[in-house]
Amino acid sequence: MIFVDEPDPEVTPLGVKGLGEIGIVGTAAAIANAIYHATGKRVRSLPITIDKILD
Repeated sequence: MIFVDEPDPEVTPLGVKGLGEIGIVGTAAAIANAIYHATGKRVRSLPITIDKILD
């Protein structure tokens, strides 16, 4: 993980934020889109479970 050299006390009590957190934000949306394209069912709340897909 690469650390950004600017303290940010709002993120964590230590003021540390990692650069890897930015890249993981779109993962849930990509999975939700893949489920939509595979099943035709749009799930708009997390976590995505089989119950939500079958409703």
